[in-house]
Amino acid sequence: MKRAYKYRFYPTSEQASELARTFGCVRFVYNKALEERTRAYTLEGKRVSYVESSAMLTAWKRSGEFDFLSEVSSVPLQQALRHLQAGFANFFAKRAKYPTFKSKKKSKASAEYTRSAFRWRDGRLTLAKMDTPLDIVWSRPLPEGAEPSTVTVSRDAAGRWFVSLLVEEKISPLAPVEQSVGVDAGITALATLSTGEKIVNPGHERRDRRKLAKAQGALARKEKGSNNRAKARLRVAKVYARITDRRRDHLHKVTTRLVRENQVIAVEDLTVRNMVKNHSLARAISDASWGELRSMLEYKAQWYGRTLVAVDRWFPSSKLCSACGALREKMPLNVREWECPCGAVHDRDVNAAENVLAAGLAES
Repeated sequence: MKRAYKYRFYPTSEQASELARTFGCVRFVYNKALEERTRAYTLEGKRVSYVESSAMLTAWKRSGEFDFLSEVSSVPLQQALRHLQAGFANFFAKRAKYPTFKSKKKSKASAEYTRSAFRWRDGRLTLAKMDTPLDIVWSRPLPEGAEPSTVTVSRDAAGRWFVSLLVEEKISPLAPVEQSVGVDAGITALATLSTGEKIVNPGHERRDRRKLAKAQGALARKEKGSNNRAKARLRVAKVYARITDRRRDHLHKVTTRLVRENQVIAVEDLTVRNMVKNHSLARAISDASWGELRSMLEYKAQWYGRTLVAVDRWFPSSKLCSACGALREKMPLNVREWECPCGAVHDRDVNAAENVLAAGLAES
């Protein structure tokens, strides 16, 4: 299967300048193509294809008005049109909303290079329009003999540069095990397992909240458009990047362990997008990052031959007695322990995880 390996790299000033121009051209081509396709669809009811968008790009380069598009590699520009085409395909198939314009400040700065636009030789990567290879920090090796088919270069809000290499890799499934587990996502405990174990939520955003507030306060005091404001914005972005990196690292460790130890993993099919509309819990839910936890479990289970079962979100896991099956009418959030008429005493989260596991095994 195809798998992406992401590394940090440190460009020279010339490379950084070339990539910044490429990012700008990619964003311009995407937005202009979206504008033309929207105009054609709105005024004429016409759907513009990728081939027609590509012809538009050629005409823009020859018009004399957009000569700067010829100064960068054409491959990332074509890839931007392909991404836009995929966005429209998802929209017409009702899998996504209508494509939106890319913002210079809010959108991720990135460019995608296919095999014809980079050189891979002896473990060194050189992009089109560049004379020297990228200075990549190889934090982990690529699979032996693997060669990238696609390279994506990006720069995050904190000013860090990353390169993602997409390679073909054969991943061997893990040996089957008999153990299965139910997972109940929470805020105080990131995940409560049907075994009774509670995985603590580190609360990375909460731990750095004072540092974040200080950086945001300094940003608010700076004059808009000034260099000092740009520096303050970078400091805020670095705090956010630290929080995100630590959270993702913790989630990777938790999900890898769950996949290695269990053959079947049952989780609740939570709608995080709707849950964060609760302003009292939105910050805590976002810090727990339940959506990313679920996503990691999905692709890791697929890689290693495990089964992930999503139990219906309306399943009354908290109100159901895992011992006798009796269902309580109400279960307020402040009730953390309760006793069933059958005599069983339940920890709310552990009981929910046990019921999620039973429902998941029934479905699988």
